Amino acid sequence: MTTRIGIAGISGRMGKLLTEEVAAAGATLTGGTSRANPDLAALAAQSDVIVDFTNASTVQTTASVMAQSGKAWILGTSGLSAADEAAVEAAATKIPVVYAANFSAGVNLVLALAERMAATLPADTYDAEIVEMHHRQKVDAPSGTAIGMGRAVAKGRRQRFEDVMESGRHGHTGARKTGAIGFAALRGGQVVGEHSLIFAAGAEHIVLTHRSFDRRTYATGAVRAAVWAAGKPPRLYSMMDVLEMA
Repeated sequence: MTTRIGIAGISGRMGKLLTEEVAAAGATLTGGTSRANPDLAALAAQSDVIVDFTNASTVQTTASVMAQSGKAWILGTSGLSAADEAAVEAAATKIPVVYAANFSAGVNLVLALAERMAATLPADTYDAEIVEMHHRQKVDAPSGTAIGMGRAVAKGRRQRFEDVMESGRHGHTGARKTGAIGFAALRGGQVVGEHSLIFAAGAEHIVLTHRSFDRRTYATGAVRAAVWAAGKPPRLYSMMDVLEMA
């Protein structure tokens, strides 16, 4: 039996790509929610998995609905607050949740490399800086992928990410703190997504860069995660789990 997949926000830009990728994967599209048809509970009842690339403002409500549905939830929404993430974690005690900063296989390989590089390059010698650029319509900054990069660096260095993140420097900030992870967010045009992690030392710079030219790679990865997650035990999973890189 094929995996039955529902799409939250099916009429949006990502929703249309997800619809095509569900068909390409040989799965069954059960339908989707939209502003005209917002009944997520009904969609979940007839689906094995819900794929959700909607808006951070809906995450806590969606988490509650999905937890009650008993169905898997693939979440690709960025810009989540601490309360939003807590709601996702609570839902994951009842259902399988795949929550990823980015569903691209290439990006997840970059995150794995970022963690390994950070573990190897000492924080007191190599400053970590992350630069990202997206289209002018993007509403959150830094991007979810940039945050994912920062978390990978912090994990590699055994740091608490919240203690070392520095974003939006402005004015007389003083000298750079040793061990900090800096972020710069650029917005303009219709850039799908560009992310660079820079390790800057006195004698050398090492730059790890990923560029996305088509949003389809996110849809392909999300549908792959949906097929993988159907029937899995409750837990908070990442795309690393889907790709068997964890």
